[in-house]
Amino acid sequence: MYILSALGHALWMSFTMFWQIFWGLSLGFLFSAVIEVMVSKSEMSKLLPDDSPRSITFASLLGAASSSCSYAAVAMARSMIRKGADFTAAMAFQFAATNLVLELGVLMWVLIAWQFAAAEFLGGPIMIVVLALLFRFLVRDSLRKQAIEQAEKGIAGSMEGHAAMSMSEQNGTWKQRLTSRDGWTAISHSYVMNWVMLWRDIGVGLLVAGALAAWVPDSFWQKFFLVSHPTLAMIWGAFVGPLIAVASFTCSVGNVPLAAVLWKGGISFGGVASFIFGDLIILPILNIYRKYYGRRMTAFMTITFYIAMVVAALIVEALFQLFGWVPHQRQTAVIDAEISFNYTTVLNIIFGVVFVILTTVFFRTGGPEMMRMMEDGKHDHHGTGHDAPSHGHRSPAQGRHSHRQH
Repeated sequence: MYILSALGHALWMSFTMFWQIFWGLSLGFLFSAVIEVMVSKSEMSKLLPDDSPRSITFASLLGAASSSCSYAAVAMARSMIRKGADFTAAMAFQFAATNLVLELGVLMWVLIAWQFAAAEFLGGPIMIVVLALLFRFLVRDSLRKQAIEQAEKGIAGSMEGHAAMSMSEQNGTWKQRLTSRDGWTAISHSYVMNWVMLWRDIGVGLLVAGALAAWVPDSFWQKFFLVSHPTLAMIWGAFVGPLIAVASFTCSVGNVPLAAVLWKGGISFGGVASFIFGDLIILPILNIYRKYYGRRMTAFMTITFYIAMVVAALIVEALFQLFGWVPHQRQTAVIDAEISFNYTTVLNIIFGVVFVILTTVFFRTGGPEMMRMMEDGKHDHHGTGHDAPSHGHRSPAQGRHSHRQH
Protein backbone atom coordinates (compact mmCIF):
# COMPACT_ATOMS: atom_id res chain seq x y z
CA MET A 1 0.00 0.00 0.00
CA TYR A 2 2.85 2.39 0.78
CA ILE A 3 4.32 1.92 -2.71
CA LEU A 4 0.96 2.52 -4.36
CA SER A 5 0.42 5.60 -2.22
CA ALA A 6 3.86 6.95 -3.15
CA LEU A 7 3.22 6.31 -6.84
CA GLY A 8 -0.17 7.95 -6.61
CA HIS A 9 1.35 11.00 -4.92
CA ALA A 10 3.99 11.33 -7.64
CA LEU A 11 1.43 10.97 -10.44
CA TRP A 12 -0.85 13.53 -8.80
CA MET A 13 2.07 15.96 -8.54
CA SER A 14 2.79 15.38 -12.25
CA PHE A 15 -0.85 16.02 -13.14
CA THR A 16 -1.04 19.23 -11.11
CA MET A 17 2.10 20.41 -12.88
CA PHE A 18 0.52 19.67 -16.25
CA TRP A 19 -2.61 21.52 -15.17
CA GLN A 20 -0.52 24.58 -14.38
CA ILE A 21 1.45 24.53 -17.64
CA PHE A 22 -1.13 23.44 -20.25
CA TRP A 23 -2.32 26.91 -21.20
CA GLY A 24 1.26 28.19 -21.34
CA LEU A 25 2.25 25.34 -23.64
CA SER A 26 -0.75 25.91 -25.90
CA LEU A 27 -0.10 29.66 -26.04
CA GLY A 28 3.62 29.15 -26.67
CA PHE A 29 3.04 26.60 -29.42
CA LEU A 30 0.51 28.95 -31.04
CA PHE A 31 3.06 31.81 -30.98
CA SER A 32 5.67 29.47 -32.43
CA ALA A 33 3.35 28.27 -35.20
CA VAL A 34 2.37 31.80 -36.22
CA ILE A 35 6.01 32.90 -36.34
CA GLU A 36 6.99 29.78 -38.31
CA VAL A 37 4.45 30.75 -40.98
CA MET A 38 5.36 34.46 -40.96
CA VAL A 39 9.15 34.01 -41.21
CA SER A 40 10.57 32.42 -44.36
CA LYS A 41 13.74 30.38 -43.81
CA SER A 42 14.21 29.04 -47.34
CA GLU A 43 16.91 31.62 -48.13
CA MET A 44 18.45 31.81 -44.65
CA SER A 45 21.59 29.87 -45.55
CA LYS A 46 22.57 32.53 -48.09
CA LEU A 47 22.33 35.15 -45.36
CA LEU A 48 24.78 33.32 -43.05
CA PRO A 49 27.99 33.20 -45.10
CA ASP A 50 30.44 33.66 -42.22
CA ASP A 51 30.80 34.04 -38.46
CA SER A 52 30.65 37.83 -38.48
CA PRO A 53 28.58 39.64 -35.82
CA ARG A 54 25.94 40.34 -38.50
CA SER A 55 25.61 36.66 -39.42
CA ILE A 56 25.57 35.53 -35.79
CA THR A 57 22.90 38.12 -34.94
CA PHE A 58 20.76 37.16 -37.93
CA ALA A 59 21.13 33.45 -37.11
CA SER A 60 20.05 34.14 -33.53
CA LEU A 61 16.96 36.05 -34.62
CA LEU A 62 15.99 33.26 -37.02
CA GLY A 63 16.51 30.71 -34.27
CA ALA A 64 14.28 32.68 -31.92
CA ALA A 65 11.56 32.50 -34.61
CA SER A 66 11.78 28.71 -34.83
CA SER A 67 10.47 25.66 -33.00
CA SER A 68 11.70 25.05 -29.46
CA CYS A 69 12.30 21.33 -30.08
CA SER A 70 15.99 20.63 -29.58
CA TYR A 71 16.01 17.72 -32.03
CA ALA A 72 14.37 19.83 -34.74
CA ALA A 73 16.80 22.70 -34.10
CA VAL A 74 19.78 20.35 -34.44
CA ALA A 75 18.41 18.92 -37.70
CA MET A 76 17.74 22.39 -39.10
CA ALA A 77 21.26 23.55 -38.22
CA ARG A 78 22.74 20.63 -40.19
CA SER A 79 20.39 21.41 -43.09
CA MET A 80 21.64 25.01 -43.09
CA ILE A 81 25.26 23.86 -43.19
CA ARG A 82 24.50 21.59 -46.15
CA LYS A 83 22.94 24.58 -47.93
CA GLY A 84 26.11 26.63 -47.48
CA ALA A 85 25.66 28.42 -44.14
CA ASP A 86 28.69 29.04 -41.94
CA PHE A 87 29.20 26.33 -39.31
CA THR A 88 29.44 28.74 -36.36
CA ALA A 89 26.38 30.70 -37.51
CA ALA A 90 24.42 27.43 -37.73
CA MET A 91 25.40 26.62 -34.15
CA ALA A 92 24.22 30.09 -33.07
CA PHE A 93 20.89 29.39 -34.76
CA GLN A 94 20.68 26.07 -32.91
CA PHE A 95 21.28 27.69 -29.52
CA ALA A 96 18.76 30.46 -30.16
CA ALA A 97 16.12 27.98 -31.35
CA THR A 98 16.21 26.20 -27.99
CA ASN A 99 16.80 29.10 -25.60
CA LEU A 100 15.27 32.27 -27.06
CA VAL A 101 11.85 30.97 -28.09
CA LEU A 102 8.62 32.44 -26.73
CA GLU A 103 7.12 29.25 -25.32
CA LEU A 104 10.13 28.66 -23.08
CA GLY A 105 9.94 32.19 -21.70
CA VAL A 106 6.19 31.91 -21.11
CA LEU A 107 6.58 28.69 -19.12
CA MET A 108 9.51 30.00 -17.09
CA TRP A 109 7.50 33.09 -16.18
CA VAL A 110 4.31 31.20 -15.35
CA LEU A 111 5.83 28.29 -13.44
CA ILE A 112 8.65 29.94 -11.51
CA ALA A 113 9.03 33.73 -11.84
CA TRP A 114 9.52 36.45 -14.44
CA GLN A 115 13.19 36.74 -13.47
CA PHE A 116 13.89 33.28 -14.89
CA ALA A 117 12.33 34.17 -18.24
CA ALA A 118 14.45 37.32 -18.29
CA ALA A 119 17.54 35.27 -17.39
CA GLU A 120 16.94 32.94 -20.35
CA PHE A 121 16.56 35.79 -22.82
CA LEU A 122 19.64 37.54 -21.43
CA GLY A 123 21.73 34.43 -20.96
CA GLY A 124 20.96 33.04 -24.42
CA PRO A 125 22.74 35.85 -26.33
CA ILE A 126 25.65 35.77 -23.85
CA MET A 127 26.00 32.04 -24.43
CA ILE A 128 25.93 32.54 -28.22
CA VAL A 129 28.64 35.21 -28.05
CA VAL A 130 30.87 32.99 -25.88
CA LEU A 131 30.30 30.06 -28.23
CA ALA A 132 31.09 32.14 -31.32
CA LEU A 133 34.35 33.33 -29.76
CA LEU A 134 35.36 29.81 -28.76
CA PHE A 135 34.67 28.52 -32.26
CA ARG A 136 36.51 31.42 -33.92
CA PHE A 137 39.69 30.99 -31.91
CA LEU A 138 39.77 27.23 -31.24
CA VAL A 139 38.30 25.42 -34.25
CA ARG A 140 40.95 24.37 -36.73
CA ASP A 141 40.15 24.64 -40.42
CA SER A 142 40.84 20.92 -40.85
CA LEU A 143 38.32 20.01 -38.12
CA ARG A 144 35.70 22.34 -39.57
CA LYS A 145 36.25 20.88 -43.04
CA GLN A 146 35.90 17.31 -41.75
CA ALA A 147 32.68 18.21 -39.94
CA ILE A 148 31.17 19.82 -43.05
CA GLU A 149 32.17 16.82 -45.18
CA GLN A 150 30.45 14.54 -42.65
CA ALA A 151 27.36 16.76 -42.70
CA GLU A 152 27.25 16.54 -46.50
CA LYS A 153 26.80 12.77 -46.25
CA GLY A 154 23.25 13.38 -45.07
CA ILE A 155 23.19 10.65 -42.41
CA ALA A 156 19.76 10.61 -40.77
CA GLY A 157 19.45 11.82 -37.21
CA SER A 158 16.09 12.93 -35.83
CA MET A 159 13.32 15.32 -36.94
CA GLU A 160 14.68 15.45 -40.50
CA GLY A 161 11.18 15.87 -41.93
CA HIS A 162 10.45 18.86 -39.71
CA ALA A 163 13.75 20.43 -40.72
CA ALA A 164 12.87 19.97 -44.41
CA MET A 165 9.46 21.56 -43.95
CA SER A 166 10.82 24.48 -41.93
CA MET A 167 13.46 25.13 -44.58
CA SER A 168 10.97 24.94 -47.47
CA GLU A 169 9.99 27.87 -49.65
CA GLN A 170 7.14 30.20 -48.75
CA ASN A 171 5.44 32.41 -51.30
CA GLY A 172 3.68 35.66 -50.63
CA THR A 173 4.30 38.24 -47.93
CA TRP A 174 3.96 37.43 -44.25
CA LYS A 175 0.68 39.38 -44.17
CA GLN A 176 -0.71 37.28 -47.01
CA ARG A 177 0.33 34.08 -45.27
CA LEU A 178 -1.10 35.19 -41.94
CA THR A 179 -4.48 36.32 -43.34
CA SER A 180 -5.09 33.48 -45.80
CA ARG A 181 -6.93 30.23 -45.23
CA ASP A 182 -3.87 28.29 -46.37
CA GLY A 183 -1.76 30.22 -43.90
CA TRP A 184 -3.96 29.20 -40.97
CA THR A 185 -3.97 25.64 -42.24
CA ALA A 186 -0.18 25.79 -42.06
CA ILE A 187 -0.40 27.28 -38.57
CA SER A 188 -2.57 24.37 -37.45
CA HIS A 189 -0.06 21.91 -38.90
CA SER A 190 2.87 23.62 -37.17
CA TYR A 191 0.94 23.88 -33.89
CA VAL A 192 0.11 20.17 -33.81
CA MET A 193 3.65 19.26 -34.86
CA ASN A 194 5.00 21.17 -31.86
CA TRP A 195 2.88 18.94 -29.61
CA VAL A 196 3.90 15.80 -31.49
CA MET A 197 7.60 16.67 -31.32
CA LEU A 198 7.63 17.57 -27.66
CA TRP A 199 5.02 15.41 -25.93
CA ARG A 200 7.59 12.78 -24.95
CA ASP A 201 9.95 15.34 -23.43
CA ILE A 202 7.09 17.10 -21.69
CA GLY A 203 5.67 13.80 -20.39
CA VAL A 204 9.02 12.51 -19.15
CA GLY A 205 9.82 15.90 -17.64
CA LEU A 206 6.52 15.96 -15.76
CA LEU A 207 6.91 12.39 -14.49
CA VAL A 208 10.51 12.95 -13.36
CA ALA A 209 9.64 16.27 -11.74
CA GLY A 210 6.59 14.77 -10.04
CA ALA A 211 8.61 11.86 -8.66
CA LEU A 212 11.39 14.10 -7.38
CA ALA A 213 8.95 16.57 -5.85
CA ALA A 214 7.05 13.77 -4.10
CA TRP A 215 9.90 11.51 -3.03
CA VAL A 216 13.07 13.58 -2.58
CA PRO A 217 13.10 15.77 0.57
CA ASP A 218 14.28 19.38 0.34
CA SER A 219 17.05 18.56 2.81
CA PHE A 220 18.77 16.38 0.20
CA TRP A 221 18.71 19.12 -2.43
CA GLN A 222 19.91 21.70 0.07
CA LYS A 223 22.98 19.60 0.88
CA PHE A 224 23.60 18.71 -2.76
CA PHE A 225 23.40 22.35 -3.89
CA LEU A 226 25.53 23.63 -0.96
CA VAL A 227 22.80 25.99 0.23
CA SER A 228 24.67 26.70 3.50
CA HIS A 229 27.61 28.10 1.48
CA PRO A 230 26.05 30.85 -0.70
CA THR A 231 29.13 31.77 -2.74
CA LEU A 232 30.08 28.16 -3.47
CA ALA A 233 26.43 27.41 -4.21
CA MET A 234 26.35 30.03 -6.99
CA ILE A 235 29.46 28.57 -8.64
CA TRP A 236 28.47 24.93 -8.09
CA GLY A 237 24.97 25.49 -9.43
CA ALA A 238 26.24 26.91 -12.72
CA PHE A 239 28.61 23.96 -13.20
CA VAL A 240 26.22 21.19 -12.16
CA GLY A 241 23.10 22.49 -13.93
CA PRO A 242 23.98 21.20 -17.43
CA LEU A 243 25.11 17.87 -15.97
CA ILE A 244 21.69 17.38 -14.35
CA ALA A 245 20.14 18.14 -17.74
CA VAL A 246 22.29 15.41 -19.29
CA ALA A 247 21.12 12.96 -16.63
CA SER A 248 17.45 13.92 -17.05
CA PHE A 249 17.41 13.01 -20.79
CA THR A 250 14.70 15.62 -21.43
CA CYS A 251 15.09 18.82 -23.40
CA SER A 252 13.60 22.20 -24.21
CA VAL A 253 10.29 23.00 -22.48
CA GLY A 254 10.23 19.51 -20.96
CA ASN A 255 12.94 20.69 -18.55
CA VAL A 256 10.92 23.54 -17.06
CA PRO A 257 8.91 21.50 -14.47
CA LEU A 258 12.14 19.90 -13.24
CA ALA A 259 13.77 23.35 -13.13
CA ALA A 260 10.98 24.41 -10.76
CA VAL A 261 11.70 21.41 -8.53
CA LEU A 262 15.42 22.18 -8.49
CA TRP A 263 14.82 25.84 -7.67
CA LYS A 264 12.54 24.96 -4.77
CA GLY A 265 15.16 22.46 -3.60
CA GLY A 266 17.93 25.05 -3.44
CA ILE A 267 19.84 25.26 -6.73
CA SER A 268 21.24 28.71 -7.45
CA PHE A 269 19.57 31.19 -9.79
CA GLY A 270 22.33 30.72 -12.36
CA GLY A 271 22.07 26.97 -11.86
CA VAL A 272 18.47 27.03 -13.11
CA ALA A 273 19.62 28.95 -16.20
CA SER A 274 22.48 26.54 -16.93
CA PHE A 275 20.15 23.57 -16.41
CA ILE A 276 17.78 24.91 -19.08
CA PHE A 277 20.74 25.70 -21.36
CA GLY A 278 21.94 22.09 -21.03
CA ASP A 279 19.36 20.51 -23.35
CA LEU A 280 21.79 20.62 -26.29
CA ILE A 281 24.27 18.23 -24.67
CA ILE A 282 21.95 15.43 -23.53
CA LEU A 283 23.16 12.00 -24.62
CA PRO A 284 20.68 11.35 -27.48
CA ILE A 285 21.60 14.68 -29.07
CA LEU A 286 25.32 14.02 -28.64
CA ASN A 287 24.78 10.81 -30.59
CA ILE A 288 23.12 12.83 -33.36
CA TYR A 289 26.11 15.20 -33.43
CA ARG A 290 28.34 12.16 -33.88
CA LYS A 291 26.33 11.10 -36.94
CA TYR A 292 26.15 14.62 -38.35
CA TYR A 293 29.67 15.91 -37.74
CA GLY A 294 31.92 13.05 -36.64
CA ARG A 295 33.47 12.08 -33.31
CA ARG A 296 36.15 14.78 -33.12
CA MET A 297 33.79 17.67 -33.76
CA THR A 298 31.24 16.15 -31.38
CA ALA A 299 33.84 16.08 -28.60
CA PHE A 300 34.80 19.68 -29.35
CA MET A 301 31.15 20.80 -29.44
CA THR A 302 30.38 19.06 -26.15
CA ILE A 303 33.24 20.80 -24.33
CA THR A 304 32.66 24.25 -25.84
CA PHE A 305 28.89 24.07 -25.41
CA TYR A 306 29.34 23.18 -21.74
CA ILE A 307 31.81 26.03 -21.20
CA ALA A 308 29.45 28.51 -22.88
CA MET A 309 26.54 27.33 -20.72
CA VAL A 310 28.51 27.68 -17.49
CA VAL A 311 29.99 31.08 -18.37
CA ALA A 312 26.60 32.46 -19.42
CA ALA A 313 25.00 31.17 -16.20
CA LEU A 314 27.72 32.75 -14.04
CA ILE A 315 27.37 36.11 -15.82
CA VAL A 316 23.58 36.02 -15.48
CA GLU A 317 23.88 35.16 -11.78
CA ALA A 318 26.34 38.01 -11.19
CA LEU A 319 24.19 40.57 -13.05
CA PHE A 320 20.95 39.61 -11.32
CA GLN A 321 22.66 39.58 -7.90
CA LEU A 322 24.13 43.02 -8.65
CA PHE A 323 20.74 44.53 -9.47
CA GLY A 324 18.92 42.65 -6.71
CA TRP A 325 16.67 40.76 -9.12
CA VAL A 326 17.21 37.24 -7.80
CA PRO A 327 13.94 36.06 -6.14
CA HIS A 328 14.16 35.70 -2.38
CA GLN A 329 11.27 33.24 -2.12
CA ARG A 330 11.57 29.73 -3.52
CA GLN A 331 7.85 29.20 -4.06
CA THR A 332 6.85 27.95 -7.51
CA ALA A 333 3.45 27.79 -9.15
CA VAL A 334 4.09 24.32 -10.47
CA ILE A 335 4.92 22.78 -7.08
CA ASP A 336 2.84 24.75 -4.61
CA ALA A 337 -0.40 25.29 -6.52
CA GLU A 338 -3.59 23.31 -6.11
CA ILE A 339 -6.27 22.62 -8.70
CA SER A 340 -9.19 24.98 -8.19
CA PHE A 341 -11.38 27.26 -10.26
CA ASN A 342 -9.13 30.26 -10.77
CA TYR A 343 -7.42 32.13 -13.60
CA THR A 344 -5.45 29.00 -14.52
CA THR A 345 -8.68 27.08 -15.06
CA VAL A 346 -10.09 29.86 -17.24
CA LEU A 347 -6.91 30.03 -19.32
CA ASN A 348 -6.85 26.24 -19.66
CA ILE A 349 -10.41 26.32 -21.00
CA ILE A 350 -9.59 29.09 -23.50
CA PHE A 351 -6.45 27.45 -24.81
CA GLY A 352 -8.09 24.05 -24.64
CA VAL A 353 -10.59 25.41 -27.19
CA VAL A 354 -7.65 26.66 -29.28
CA PHE A 355 -6.14 23.17 -29.07
CA VAL A 356 -9.38 21.52 -30.22
CA ILE A 357 -9.95 23.95 -33.10
CA LEU A 358 -6.40 23.77 -34.50
CA THR A 359 -6.21 20.01 -34.05
CA THR A 360 -9.53 19.62 -35.90
CA VAL A 361 -8.21 21.78 -38.76
CA PHE A 362 -5.03 19.68 -38.77
CA PHE A 363 -6.96 16.42 -39.24
CA ARG A 364 -9.33 17.88 -41.82
CA THR A 365 -6.59 19.34 -44.05
CA GLY A 366 -4.31 16.36 -44.52
CA GLY A 367 -2.10 16.88 -41.49
CA PRO A 368 -1.66 13.18 -40.63
CA GLU A 369 -0.70 12.32 -44.22
CA MET A 370 1.79 15.21 -44.28
CA MET A 371 3.38 13.93 -41.07
CA ARG A 372 3.64 10.40 -42.46
CA MET A 373 5.43 11.80 -45.49
CA MET A 374 7.81 13.68 -43.21
CA GLU A 375 8.55 10.55 -41.20
CA ASP A 376 9.25 8.66 -44.43
CA GLY A 377 11.56 11.41 -45.62
CA LYS A 378 9.37 12.19 -48.64
CA HIS A 379 8.56 15.82 -47.87
CA ASP A 380 9.13 17.87 -51.00
CA HIS A 381 10.82 21.17 -50.25
CA HIS A 382 12.22 22.12 -53.61
CA GLY A 383 9.41 24.19 -54.97
CA THR A 384 6.46 21.93 -55.72
CA GLY A 385 3.16 22.78 -54.17
CA HIS A 386 4.21 26.25 -53.03
CA ASP A 387 1.98 28.35 -55.15
CA ALA A 388 -0.30 29.06 -52.21
CA PRO A 389 0.95 31.26 -49.41
CA SER A 390 1.25 28.32 -47.07
CA HIS A 391 3.96 26.77 -44.94
CA GLY A 392 5.77 25.03 -47.69
CA HIS A 393 3.48 22.08 -48.26
CA ARG A 394 0.15 21.29 -49.85
CA SER A 395 -2.41 19.22 -48.09
CA PRO A 396 -4.36 16.50 -49.85
CA ALA A 397 -7.46 18.68 -49.52
CA GLN A 398 -5.73 21.42 -51.48
CA GLY A 399 -4.61 18.90 -54.08
CA ARG A 400 -8.14 17.60 -54.62
CA HIS A 401 -9.41 21.15 -54.96
CA SER A 402 -6.78 21.95 -57.57
CA HIS A 403 -7.59 18.76 -59.46
CA ARG A 404 -11.27 19.68 -59.65
CA GLN A 405 -10.36 23.11 -61.03
CA HIS A 406 -8.44 21.50 -63.89
